[in-house]
Amino acid sequence: MASATTPRLPELHLSDWRPTKDTLHLYCQVVGKIRLATTPPRNHWWNVPLYVDVRGLTTRRLHRGRTTFDITVDFVDHALVVRTADGRRRSFDLASGVPVAEFDSRLHGLLAELGIDVEIVELPFGIAVKTPFPEDVEHASWDRDAIERFGRVLDWSDSVFEEFSGWFNGKTSPVHLFWHSLDLAVTRFSGRRVPPDAADPVTQEAYSHEAISFGFWAGDDTIGDAAYYSYTAPEPEGLRDQPLPVGEWLEWGSGSLAVLRYDEVRRAPDPRRALLAFCEAAYEAGAGLAGWDTGEFGSSWCPTPAQLQQLQRDARADLGGNDP
Repeated sequence: MASATTPRLPELHLSDWRPTKDTLHLYCQVVGKIRLATTPPRNHWWNVPLYVDVRGLTTRRLHRGRTTFDITVDFVDHALVVRTADGRRRSFDLASGVPVAEFDSRLHGLLAELGIDVEIVELPFGIAVKTPFPEDVEHASWDRDAIERFGRVLDWSDSVFEEFSGWFNGKTSPVHLFWHSLDLAVTRFSGRRVPPDAADPVTQEAYSHEAISFGFWAGDDTIGDAAYYSYTAPEPEGLRDQPLPVGEWLEWGSGSLAVLRYDEVRRAPDPRRALLAFCEAAYEAGAGLAGWDTGEFGSSWCPTPAQLQQLQRDARADLGGNDP
């Protein structure tokens, strides 16, 4: 049985909320591009993502001229909210279902009213939808219950990723949501630079150094239902042969992806233990094969090697996972 402190995680099947998920994804792209246009560049595009907060997804603090402001997609009041540091607030309702074209127009209108509007590239990035935002009247769904469930999953996943981040004392990204793929992610780095390849400039900046990423996807046509994932870049030879206590390795493009289905985590006696064990095993597999100095990267808050082994054994027993 789960402990009394373990939250009851909700169901989140893609088929149950696909229209709303796709609409939210496009909203986040509009908001994310505004964030991109109002922040100075940072390594690995860390100036681009959104963040989980107590209301939903937020840009955190932005600057335009002399005005400090933020934008929140509010999952509690089901609204888009813009706030400025001088106390001004503008918002509009999302619960009635707002087409992306209207969302885009109204958001820019609010920003213009506040004197902080910016131009963005009005096209989706990195997804199958190619309709420019000002022309997209197809995506207009907002299922309040699904949005609230998604918010609960993000909040819980964010908290576990934050705990896992504290186990590592090397360079680590924030826990943040990349709006091009709508995935919550955190990344560890070895500190070693990767020779540039023929990838596009966006990818080159994202993967300029050896990295192991962990994240949560809401689901899509490729991965199916919501899932947790991890990958190592560049991928060391033999990664897919490494054992995982829970989850599985999948072929992903030209490489490998460790995947643990959200529904397995949700049903686990201890969801937190299942997710932490998955992340730790994927990290050990990638870091070990890539020759990271894992002994030096353990923080003061990291469980001992014996405790980490026990964590994985317990998670394997919980979910009937793979033998080592």
